[in-house]
Amino acid sequence: MSVHLRVWSDYVCLFCLLAKKPIDEAVAGLDVEVEWMPFELRAEPSPTLRPEGDYLQSVWRRAVYPMARRMGVAIHLPDVSPQPYTRLAFEGYQYAREHGLGGAYNDRLLRAFFQEGLDIGDVEILTGLAAELGLPAADYRGALTTGAYGEAHRAALAEAGAHEITVVPTILINGRHRVEGVPDTAALRRAIEDALPWPLTGAACGTDGC
Repeated sequence: MSVHLRVWSDYVCLFCLLAKKPIDEAVAGLDVEVEWMPFELRAEPSPTLRPEGDYLQSVWRRAVYPMARRMGVAIHLPDVSPQPYTRLAFEGYQYAREHGLGGAYNDRLLRAFFQEGLDIGDVEILTGLAAELGLPAADYRGALTTGAYGEAHRAALAEAGAHEITVVPTILINGRHRVEGVPDTAALRRAIEDALPWPLTGAACGTDGC
């Protein structure tokens, strides 16, 4: 039986990109299923943040860039203004997930925004990113323009509400152990190992030899 990690994130949350590295390192070599879950920090019609504003400029200068340098993660404040809504991107995630590419899509969207500065609220940009992953561009674009995955996305948001998700990233390990924020790699790995079924087996000697 594997451990199930569910990670709630938003594509405009810088800490969600930074969290990917310790999560990947913590699960390396273990029987762990990682499932990324949607959460909209600022849903329509609430205004989104502007990168030229004092708030983002200060936070990035004071906290984000120093943390990213320590972690060795490339990241920069995108100049898309105002920042995009992520509903369409998440509807696209539901499409990608249905086609077995949910994890790859999630990673590509985070990198597209925070490393390439792309407007991930634009249907054509999203379609190009989906095509990069091997998803059929016309079918993907049609799914977004018709709202075919709107209900699936709303159901995912309702699940976030049921788990009382209020910040991202939030990690649930087997639906019980909860980690909020960018995790410490070693601490997260210990929590995962504690959730693995026992007994764990390794190299050993027996009565017939080693």
